[in-house]
Amino acid sequence: MSDVELEGFYKEHLEESIIKKLSKQENISLDEAMNLYYNSKLANYIHEGKYDIQYLDYKVLTDYLIKELQNQDSSC
Repeated sequence: MSDVELEGFYKEHLEESIIKKLSKQENISLDEAMNLYYNSKLANYIHEGKYDIQYLDYKVLTDYLIKELQNQDSSC
C-alpha cells in the first residue's frame, strides 16, 4: 500500500469516526451528521491536510466541529 493510499484510508476512517460520534453526541441521524460534516470547514481542512489537522484525535475534531456548528447557529 502506498503512502497516498494509506493517507486516504486513514482520512476515510477519521471522517467515519467523526460522523458517528457527532451523530451519537448530538442525537441526530447519521445522514444529518454526514451532511453537517461534509458542509463544514473541518471537512475541507481534513481533505486539504491543512494545519495537519487530520492527525488529531477524532474526539477532539468532533468537539471542534460542534463548536463550529454552534458558532454558525449563533451568527444567523
